[in-house]
Amino acid sequence: MKAVAERIAELQAKEAEIKAMGGPKAIEKQHQTGKLTARERLDQFFDPGTFRELDMMVEHRCAHFGMDKMKIPADGVITGFGQVNGRPVFAFAQDFTSRAGTLGEMHSRKICKVMDLALKAGVPFVGFNDSGGARIQEGVDSLAAYGQIFYRNAIASGVIPQISGIMGPCAGGAVYSPAMTDFVVMVKNTSYMFITGPDVIKSVTGEEITFEDLGGAMSHNVKSGVAHFAAESDSDAINQIKRLLSFLPNNNMEDPPIQPCSDPVNRQDPALDAIVPDNPRASYDMKDVIRAIVDDGDFFEPHALFAQNMVVGFARLDGRPIGIVANQPLVLAGCLDVNASDKATRFIRFCDAFNIPLLTIADVPGYLPGSDQEWNGIIRHGAKLLWCYSEATVPKLTLITRKDYGGSYLAMCSRDLGADMVIAWPTAEIAVMGAEGAANIIFRRDIQGAEDPEAKRQEKVELYRELLYNPYIAASRGYIDQVIVPRETRPRLIEALEILCTKKENLPPKKHGNIPM
Repeated sequence: MKAVAERIAELQAKEAEIKAMGGPKAIEKQHQTGKLTARERLDQFFDPGTFRELDMMVEHRCAHFGMDKMKIPADGVITGFGQVNGRPVFAFAQDFTSRAGTLGEMHSRKICKVMDLALKAGVPFVGFNDSGGARIQEGVDSLAAYGQIFYRNAIASGVIPQISGIMGPCAGGAVYSPAMTDFVVMVKNTSYMFITGPDVIKSVTGEEITFEDLGGAMSHNVKSGVAHFAAESDSDAINQIKRLLSFLPNNNMEDPPIQPCSDPVNRQDPALDAIVPDNPRASYDMKDVIRAIVDDGDFFEPHALFAQNMVVGFARLDGRPIGIVANQPLVLAGCLDVNASDKATRFIRFCDAFNIPLLTIADVPGYLPGSDQEWNGIIRHGAKLLWCYSEATVPKLTLITRKDYGGSYLAMCSRDLGADMVIAWPTAEIAVMGAEGAANIIFRRDIQGAEDPEAKRQEKVELYRELLYNPYIAASRGYIDQVIVPRETRPRLIEALEILCTKKENLPPKKHGNIPM
């Protein structure tokens, strides 16, 4: 019988062998490609000394194609829990040095176990994906393994935050789990996501395309919107995930964490008084408005490169996290289109699920016109904004800085869609449509019968502007609660948020609505 010391030494030897992962050559190859190993990622992610690994000794059970003679340390994935900035998190990291981090039955069981524990404990779940995909030697067991993960992604959605770091290849069925999580962070030049790779595309369609152009970080951040952040390196991706977690509650039953605030609550910014140009066709940067309002100018922006006519992101007001949705006049004049609607809808629904108050900043002339938009379903996509604002029960503040026209006025969280407090600057213009179009319709006969139709048209345009291009008619009807000097925006928003932070609102009982997807 082995002595206790022998047994301890045996355990330590097994642990050392597993922690060596795929061995020195495989680790060196990982580093040469600019990537950290799975264990290095977890070490950087968790607070020092807090990570506790689970299921280190798990092994695959496949006996086909010589797999019975093959050992895969930790079955290609490290799982466990720890503290991130002092708060609990469950995580997994796929180990590309060990059989390319391929996913099979036991690999999946390890991930599913920590997903189940995260859901039971009510804490965030983070996955670092770096895998060659399904372990084809395991056949249908590998397919079932993915299905078990997808199912848990769906069940956990809206209950605990789920974040995916794409740190290497993520192809085929592997892409669906990250796509089902709340946020996706990709690393430039070393990560990619696609369902069918360049070789398959070439054989089927004849199209030649690189891995990076097809599914790299910039492609998914700029074009598809699948990814929310593009990181410069593995370390940058890890830091972005940690920063993102700082705005989020552990689960849907908690409020987001409040941080001490050194930025004065009553701080005013005179620059806001002049930020809206006198020329109605001139633009300005909405991010300048946001940074002038929020604590210390700190604004954390997902989807910064996608649908840039819409801005979404996290910030704080007096230490309290908020979600911001704003039109961007610098891009397409801030018009709403298919992608902007989808971008805002997903963000609004996330904030509502996790009790994060919403601030909407409106400067929108309307929906982007054109057959392309109509044929791509702008009606359906635009309806999502109306839907999600109506459904959201968190505190909803709306600030109108300039244009707020027609259906887009409603879509940017008007009082009729449930805004709890609507604040406007004196530069706000609330109307059914732009002055030129409105004058052409209302005064068509006067213009057509005039000696100088163009002069008459300009006269009527100015009349319409004088009557309706201001916030006062809407304020007189109670659609706007306060018209304020722009420099006062920060303290007024903080006051509104403070009084509404105890808001309670319940929707009618139902299984779920049928959002126009």
